[in-house]
Amino acid sequence: MPRFSAGYELAAALTAAAQQLHDTVTPHSTLHAAVRLAVDLVPGADHAGISVIERSHRRAVAWTDEAVRSAEAGHTGHTQAPYWEHLWTAPVVRLEDSEVDGGGAPLAELGLRSALSLRLRADRRRLTVLTAYSRKPRAFDEAATRVGRLFTAHVSLALDSATVREQLTEAMRTRDLIGQATGILMERMDMDAAEAFDSLVKASQRENIKLRDLARRIVGAHNAS
Repeated sequence: MPRFSAGYELAAALTAAAQQLHDTVTPHSTLHAAVRLAVDLVPGADHAGISVIERSHRRAVAWTDEAVRSAEAGHTGHTQAPYWEHLWTAPVVRLEDSEVDGGGAPLAELGLRSALSLRLRADRRRLTVLTAYSRKPRAFDEAATRVGRLFTAHVSLALDSATVREQLTEAMRTRDLIGQATGILMERMDMDAAEAFDSLVKASQRENIKLRDLARRIVGAHNAS
């Protein structure tokens, strides 16, 4: 169990973790790096997972092992509200002992005795949550919670950066794809660039298909011919 006896040690560990997070290329790789680092950083953690929570539904997006994947799936099979429902009104939820605390029975069945859940992202319809799990009861104290909150702040920043990079990359790919499709229409239909692009937009609206998907179809058919 990691313990940080001095503020410098914690700062150094968080800085190293932040660097690893920001070195990731995609949101997917950021999430998977985050669960691995959470086990190393959060005192008491044996496992970790990240899930997206919507009303009455939970979907796992990153996990350290199959036990966590099952826990993050959110299919409890129990009538009692799960402990993580409290995350809609609180940024942090601690489950002290899944064998006795309300809503924790599904974790006890998986051998996960305590949990520390922290919000990464939140809006009215959806939460993204990082949860550290322990095989021992009452594994997460106030110190673990503080470390967890500091760590999730870094995860949130890295995830935002990776998302922006992915969106920019996709935008560039889409621009290039639409440019290729426009060029194909110019050649085939003897149009200038403005006419070809306008034709592409009208076809997209007429067929109720996204512009990039229509462009991909045109380029694919051209390359196959």
